[in-house]
Amino acid sequence: MEAEAMDVPPGGVEAALSCFSFNQDCTSLAIGTKAGYKLFSLSSVEQLDQVHGSNEIPDVYIVERLFSSSLVVVVSHTKPRQMNVYHFKKGTEICNYSYSSNILSIRLNRQRLLVCLEESIYIHNIKDMKLLKTLLDIPANPTGLCALSINHSNSYLAYPGSLTTGEIVLYDGNSLKTVCTIAAHEGTLAAIAFNSSGSKLASASEKGTVIRVFSVPDGQKLYEFRRGMKRYVTISSLVFSMDSQFLCASSNTETVHIFKLEHLTTSRPEEPSTWSGYMGKMFMAATNYLPAQVSDMMNQDRAFATGRLNFSGQRNICTLSTIQKLPRLLVASSSGHLYIYNLDPQDGGECVLIKTHSLLGSGSTEENKENDLRPSLPQTYAATVARPSSSATSTVPGYSEDGGALRGEVIPEHEFATGPVCLDDEREFPPINLCRGSQKGKTKQS
Repeated sequence: MEAEAMDVPPGGVEAALSCFSFNQDCTSLAIGTKAGYKLFSLSSVEQLDQVHGSNEIPDVYIVERLFSSSLVVVVSHTKPRQMNVYHFKKGTEICNYSYSSNILSIRLNRQRLLVCLEESIYIHNIKDMKLLKTLLDIPANPTGLCALSINHSNSYLAYPGSLTTGEIVLYDGNSLKTVCTIAAHEGTLAAIAFNSSGSKLASASEKGTVIRVFSVPDGQKLYEFRRGMKRYVTISSLVFSMDSQFLCASSNTETVHIFKLEHLTTSRPEEPSTWSGYMGKMFMAATNYLPAQVSDMMNQDRAFATGRLNFSGQRNICTLSTIQKLPRLLVASSSGHLYIYNLDPQDGGECVLIKTHSLLGSGSTEENKENDLRPSLPQTYAATVARPSSSATSTVPGYSEDGGALRGEVIPEHEFATGPVCLDDEREFPPINLCRGSQKGKTKQS
C-alpha cells in the first residue's frame, strides 16, 4: 500500500515526504524524500528503528520493499520512466527497467512484480524479472490505482475497468487471464485492496461514503460499510488486518475507520418484548417498503472502531498490525509522522493514541538491526549478484519494443548460474533456477 504525499510540512521542501508505503505483511515502513529513501522496522511501539537509508537516488516518489527481505524497488522523479531494483543490504543494483511513460505505481509479492503506467500494466516474474505480460487495452488510469494479492499462490491483480464508473477488472497474475469484472460502485474508484489470502477485495469510490467487500474470484458482494453521510471524502488507503477480521480505511479527514467483517445471519434473534425491541422490529419491517437506496443505507454496517488524528486535509495511509503481541492501528502521514494506536478488538469504540514517531529524524544509528542477529546463511542470489565476477559480463537484449520494457545495461554472467538461488531468506524469496537464454521469451500482450 502506497501513498504519494502532496503536502509539504513545515521544515522545507528538502524534508517533505514524497511517498510512503507499508510492506506486504505490515512489518516495515518505507518513505521517499527529496534526499533519498529510508526503511523502518515496525517491531516496537517505543522506538522506530531505521533498517536502511540511502541518499544515492534523489527525489524518490516510489519505494516498495518485498516483505522483510533486502529487495527494494525505487523510482525517482529524476528518471520517472525507470524502475530500479536493489539489494540494499549489499548495496547492489539487481537490475533496472525503462518504460514508455512515467511509472505511477508498483506492486509486488513473492511471485510477481507489477509496474503500472497510465494506460498499461506490466507483469514481471519477480524471480528473474522476465516480462511475462503487457496489459495494453486498459482504461486511462491517471493515479496508477491497482492492487496485487500478497498471496503468491494466486497473485490476483485488480485495476479500474472504467474511467467513469467504479468497475473493477480482476486478473489472475499466474495464469495471465482475466477472471471477471465487478460492478463495484457507480462513481469512479478511489481505492482497492486484497486481504492477505487473496480471497476478498475491498473497494471505495471517489465519494468515499460506502466501502464494499467482494469475494474472489467470483466477485460476489459480501459486505457493505458506510463511512459517513455528511460529506464526501477522498479515501487514501484501504487495508485488511492479516487475519481478515477487520478492514481499515483512512481519508483526508481526521477520522480513521475500522470495520469488522462478520457474517450476518439472515434470521435475526428474537428481540425481547420491550418498547425498544418492538420499535426495532417495526424499523426493520419498514425497510422492505422504502426505496432501494434508502433501504440499503439503513442496512449498511457502521464503523466498529475509529482512530482520531489531530489533523485533517493531509495525505495518509493506515494499516492494522500486531506489534509486541498486541493489535495496533498505524497511520503514516505526509506531515512526516507515524501514529500508533491501541486497538482492542473486544471493545471497539475509539482507539487510544499511544505513540508518535518522526519519520524525518535520523532514526536508529545501527544499520539493519533486524538482520544483525540472524545466523549466517548459505550463499544466496543476492550475495551472488553482489559478488564481483571474474568472468566477462554479457549484455542481454531488451524485450519487444512494442511491449515498452527494456532491460538494464548489463546482466552479470554469474546471474545466469544454474542451481537453486534465492534473495536472503527461503521463506521470503522462493528458490529458482536461472539458465542462460531463459529471459529471451517473447512478450505476451493483451
